[in-house]
Amino acid sequence: MSLRKPLGALDRVFLAGETRESMMHVGGLLPFSPPPSGGRDALRRLMDELRRQWDVRPPWNLKLRHPDLLTSPLQAWVEDERIDLDYHVRRSALPSPGDERELGILVSRLHSTPIDFHRPPWEAHLIEGLEGGRFAIYVKVHHSLVDGFTGMRLLTRVLSHDPDDLDTAMFFSRPPLEAAPPRGHEDETPFEALLQQAREQLGASRDVGRAMLNFARASRDHDHRLVSPLHAPRCVLNQRVTRSRRFATQQYAVSRLKDVARRGGGTLNDVVLAVCGSALRRFLGEQGVLPDEPLTVMIPVNIRPKDDPGGGNAVGAVLATLATDVSDPRERLGTIIASTRRAKEQLQGMSRAAILQYSALLLAPMMLSFVPGVAGRLRPAFNLVVSNVPGPERPLYFRGWRLEAVYPLSIPFSGYSLNVTVQSYAGTLNFGFTGCREALPHLQRLAVYAGEALEELEAVTS
Repeated sequence: MSLRKPLGALDRVFLAGETRESMMHVGGLLPFSPPPSGGRDALRRLMDELRRQWDVRPPWNLKLRHPDLLTSPLQAWVEDERIDLDYHVRRSALPSPGDERELGILVSRLHSTPIDFHRPPWEAHLIEGLEGGRFAIYVKVHHSLVDGFTGMRLLTRVLSHDPDDLDTAMFFSRPPLEAAPPRGHEDETPFEALLQQAREQLGASRDVGRAMLNFARASRDHDHRLVSPLHAPRCVLNQRVTRSRRFATQQYAVSRLKDVARRGGGTLNDVVLAVCGSALRRFLGEQGVLPDEPLTVMIPVNIRPKDDPGGGNAVGAVLATLATDVSDPRERLGTIIASTRRAKEQLQGMSRAAILQYSALLLAPMMLSFVPGVAGRLRPAFNLVVSNVPGPERPLYFRGWRLEAVYPLSIPFSGYSLNVTVQSYAGTLNFGFTGCREALPHLQRLAVYAGEALEELEAVTS
C-alpha cells in the first residue's frame, strides 16, 4: 500500500461521527429504462465483465490506514492494491415485476447496513426485476471519502449523453479528474506561504467575529429573520436514532418550482424549503407533535471553486427558518425567503477559510448530540438538514439504458432523524427523504405531502 492523501478536517468529523446507529454514508438511487432492444441479460453480462476487470481508480481504491481506529491522528487514505470487486459490486433482484414501494424497501435496508472500513468504503448494488424491464443502481459511499459535489461530478463523467454508446465504463474505472494547479507565486518560499496562511486565518477570524455580532444584534432586536444556533425548538425529529432507515422519493419538473420562485420573489432553493416546511407542518401536526416555534434547517453550501476536481469534503453551512408556525403558505414562503437572504448576507465577502470557521461554529452544538443520553434532552442546533445538489441538465445513458432520475440518500444521525436532499437532473428535481425508521414510521406520507405542498404553492402564487 502507498500513501495517497491525508484526511481533511471535515473528513475526520464524519469518521468521528460514525457509530452503530449514526452511520455516516451517503448514497444514490439511479433507476434506468431499457433500450429499444430490451437489454436482456444486460446485468449478467455486466457482472461477468466486472469479474474480469480489476482496474479501480481513485478515490474508489482508497481505504483507511487504521480501519479499527477511525479517529486516530495518524489516519490517512492509502491505496488498496487488492480490491475485491465481487464484494463491492453486488447483483440483487426484486420479485418481478417489482414496484416502487418494493424498491424503496430494499434500498432502505441496504442503506441501513454499515460500511466495512477494512476495504474502500463504498458499495454498488445492481437491482433488476423492476416493472417494465427496468433496473436500478444503488451506490453508497462513506461521506469521509466523497461529498455530494464530488459524487455528482463522478456520476456525470461515467454516464453518456449518447444512447448508442454501449461501452460505458463503471464509475470506479474512470481516472480521477486533474486538480487545478495551486494558485500563488512560483518563487514563494515555504515561510512566505506559511505567513500567507496565517494572514488568511486571522482575516477569517475577523469575518467570523463580525458574523457572531450580527447574531447578537438580531437577538437583541428580536429579528427572527436571522436564525441563530440553538434557536431550534425541541421536536420529535431530534431524538435518538436507531440504525434502521426509511427512504422515500418524489420527482417534479424544475419548471414548476422555478415558476413559483419567480412569482414569489425567491429562488428555487427557497421553494424547496417551503415545500419541506409545508409538508412537515402537516405531517407533524397530524401527529400532534408540531412545535409552537418554527423548525429551523441547516443548509449545506458548496464552497469549491469551479475548477475543483472534488474529493473529500469542502462545504459550509447556513441556518434558516422553515416557518412551520405560519399557517398561510404564501406568507410561509415569504418568511423563508427573508430568512435565507439574511443567511446569505452572513457569508458575503467571506473567504473560504472564514466560511469554514463560521460553519464550524454553527455546527459545534450539534456534536453534543453524540454524547450518550443527550439527544432529545437539549435544544438541537437545528431540526433537520435540507440540501440541494445541482446535476446534469441533459439526459444520460448507461450502455443504452436511459437514466430516469437521481434520488440522493443521506445521513440521519444521533439527534437528527431526518435528512432531505434534492438533486436536479434533465429538467426534473428529485427529492430523497432519508429518515430513522423508528422516529419516522410513516416517511412515505411526508413525501406525498411534499407533492401536495407544491400544488398548494402553485395555487396561491398564480
